[in-house]
Amino acid sequence: MKEREIRPRGVALLPFLVFIVIYLGSGIYLQTKGVEMAFYQFPAPTACLIGVAVAFIMFKGTMAEKFTTFAKGVGNEDIIIMCMIYLMSGAFSEVSKLMGGVDSVVNLGLSVIPPHFATAGIFIIACFMALATGTSMGTLAAIAPIAIGIVEKTGLNYPLMMAAAIGGSMFGDNLSVISDTTIAATRTQGCGMRDKFKCNIVIALPAAIITFILLLIFGRPDVAVGIETGSYSFIKVLPYLFVLIFALGGMDVFAVLGIGIVLSGVIGVFAAGISFLDLGKSIYDGMMGMMEVFLTSIFIAGMAEMVSKEGGLLWLIEKVQKIIKGPKSAEVGIAAMVSVTDVAIANNTVSIIVSGPIARGLCEHYKVDPRRSASLLDIFACVMQGAIPYGAQILMIGSLTGGAVSAFEVIPLLWYQWLLAILAIISIFIPFADGVIKKDPWNFEHWVPESELRKKQDTYELKEEQ
Repeated sequence: MKEREIRPRGVALLPFLVFIVIYLGSGIYLQTKGVEMAFYQFPAPTACLIGVAVAFIMFKGTMAEKFTTFAKGVGNEDIIIMCMIYLMSGAFSEVSKLMGGVDSVVNLGLSVIPPHFATAGIFIIACFMALATGTSMGTLAAIAPIAIGIVEKTGLNYPLMMAAAIGGSMFGDNLSVISDTTIAATRTQGCGMRDKFKCNIVIALPAAIITFILLLIFGRPDVAVGIETGSYSFIKVLPYLFVLIFALGGMDVFAVLGIGIVLSGVIGVFAAGISFLDLGKSIYDGMMGMMEVFLTSIFIAGMAEMVSKEGGLLWLIEKVQKIIKGPKSAEVGIAAMVSVTDVAIANNTVSIIVSGPIARGLCEHYKVDPRRSASLLDIFACVMQGAIPYGAQILMIGSLTGGAVSAFEVIPLLWYQWLLAILAIISIFIPFADGVIKKDPWNFEHWVPESELRKKQDTYELKEEQ
């Protein structure tokens, strides 16, 4: 075995640039031409596959070596878990819809909640569910179909309702102690989850409260609507109640979705007269409905691994480091670094893992509190992940709505993410969030100097067989 240091190369980012230019460029062009659902006319997986082809053409090595690198990215544990959530989410959504669950939940909700409170209510439910489960994807899988049904019944602002669901899911994903992003941020920075949570909540909670108030004000129907509440069967609501209650209770997202699928299937067979064959087809259709986001995710993961191996991400990181002069600019650099990385690879957990070791070194050199660094990493990774048009969250919304809502209709309405980013930036220059942690980070029990950490990590080294 021999080791080769990865050297920063800006040109290695070209495959990502090709993907973004084709995907966004075609959408913008068609939008100017008045084409309906312009950003869904050129499929994201096709644009991404072209980027992958560029990577295979321009990077050195044999075809077998390139496929090995690509497969390593696709086989990343976080990517596999995310893709399985896609499939299970689609299956749960389709089976529950087939047995009449969506109609029952919507009608029950409309009989209890006034229509003008529905958008704010979806936001709060998504916040609590994601906080308990630690996953924005699982939260959206359960909440989005209900939100879509409410919109169809009430005439509420469709993009705003979807933005509220995404915002709530990112609130919980950012703060939950069982979230992959929290685990990655605290482990790479060497701090405890409780202290990171304290730093984070001081910024995230005000953003959530302001968002809730804005949704109460602006989330009303554009015109007064007379709603005829249809009938509902409480037994058909049970799968959603199960998902909400047990997710809030901390059950694993796979167990929640798996049992939810079974429960919806059993109710569909015995209470709605669905045949076993129809049930099987429904599960398959639900998974196929997630195929666009599934393929996009694995293509991006494989391309990101190839770009990383060629030094593209390291080049981005080094560019960020050049602007750093002191503790405040170090915090700005950490925020910018993880944001740019997430834009490049469209995975908030992976972007934290990539940026974390550099951020840790900056903490030691510029005396930035590592708990503060962990909070910034998680905040800005989640802000960008929930807002990029090719990110998993917005892609899932596009899949669940059948393309009825454009990513660029939703992005400006992601009030929670934008408020979170603004408050986080303010906290760098006006350190209102620092008072919640009292311990000296340099005597902190979890802290390990970056020099020691380097002995255990090979973030920028690639082992190759001789």
